[in-house]
Amino acid sequence: MIAKSEKNFNNTNFLSDYSTVEVLKWAARENKGKIALSSAFGPECQVLLDMIIQNSIDIQIFSLDTGRLFNETYDLISKTEKHYGTKIKIYFPNAADVEKMVSKSGINLFYENIELRKECCYIRKLKPLERALKGIECWVTGLRKEQSETRDNMKVIELDNERNLVKINPLINWTESQIWDYIKQNNVPYNSLHDRGYPSVGCACCTRRVKEGDHPRSGRWWWEKPEHRECGLHIEH
Repeated sequence: MIAKSEKNFNNTNFLSDYSTVEVLKWAARENKGKIALSSAFGPECQVLLDMIIQNSIDIQIFSLDTGRLFNETYDLISKTEKHYGTKIKIYFPNAADVEKMVSKSGINLFYENIELRKECCYIRKLKPLERALKGIECWVTGLRKEQSETRDNMKVIELDNERNLVKINPLINWTESQIWDYIKQNNVPYNSLHDRGYPSVGCACCTRRVKEGDHPRSGRWWWEKPEHRECGLHIEH
């Protein structure tokens, strides 16, 4: 297990010389049986999933189904499982929580204000994530610095003090072109929406096409200011 202290945490600078696969293998050895990749089935997560499965790295893989995903995302889940001959653990929001929220604030409450949008993200994503991470000590993500201004200062390894675990971001310094080069070279399945103007895909109700040249995440929660466009999974709140 990676010790959750600043002293030991700061001694991981040697990982900057490791390849992405080597980082994953190291993290799996250090957190045997207690490490997981959370996949939203974006291109970055597909790259990591491919690396984990093709290299037989002992890292669990799970995903969160908010109940409002694009049908193309469900198609990709099925295609991915068939392609790799595996099953991915899916976590759903609590039905009673969703019913209570919708009864109180409406089916499309997230368009009303940022507080209601964050409540929806909390019910549909953060609470299921708490269940998914139960017993997990190291959380692998597909975060990249280029994705959002809220991720500029993120590192390969971080402490998630709120959840008391270590977060590994193996692709944090990868560029978008590196991601797509890997996908094409390794025949990795990806969401067909990416070919239709959706570089970043989340819930169908909170994602729209972006114009060529616009920031890839400008289609996510587009009615909010850029600095607010996070669901809370990867920022302390």
